[in-house]
Amino acid sequence: MALVDELITKGVLKSKRLIEAFYAVDRKNFLPENLKESAYLDEPLPIGEGQTISQPWTVAFMLELLSPEPGENIMEIGYGSGWQTALLAATGANVYAIELVPELCKFGKENFKKFGRGKVRFYCQDGTLGLPEIAERIGGFDKIIVAAALGAAKIPTHVGTADLLPPAWKDQLKAGGRIVTPIGHKRFDFGAFCFLCSN
Repeated sequence: MALVDELITKGVLKSKRLIEAFYAVDRKNFLPENLKESAYLDEPLPIGEGQTISQPWTVAFMLELLSPEPGENIMEIGYGSGWQTALLAATGANVYAIELVPELCKFGKENFKKFGRGKVRFYCQDGTLGLPEIAERIGGFDKIIVAAALGAAKIPTHVGTADLLPPAWKDQLKAGGRIVTPIGHKRFDFGAFCFLCSN
């Protein structure tokens, strides 16, 4: 697949597990019908409700930071199209995917059925609250990835980026766990600034 080869050549997609996941999960299956021919462009594309399927470079970059492993419990905030959800599932992780927008809840879930493998549970609710009951039952999430930008166009200089995270995420993360999240304006596909926060 030319898009995956391009991401490898650019040096953003590196790990064997993620390379295999990107080859296994066709981005085309996670787009509205009228945009399927644009699936292999390295750019964000609209999926409705003012949201986008993220630029492949951004997804690869964030997943490499996350470094998902088989058997890990990973909470995904803002699953949208379901593409990143399927990529996570393809690595062998147990995925707990949350989406706030009802229309996208249905869209992403239906798209994931086309991939049809992996351990994924979908939740249509406010992602800033996380999944406290699940976290308590499994002893906390190993990792959390956020595909919805935290609005932080003007971050006060005295505020650390970790202080911008909803407390629920930090509370539900295992000791030594990892959160990968964008900070920025959602209309710019949040690719300009990402950070990694280890608990």
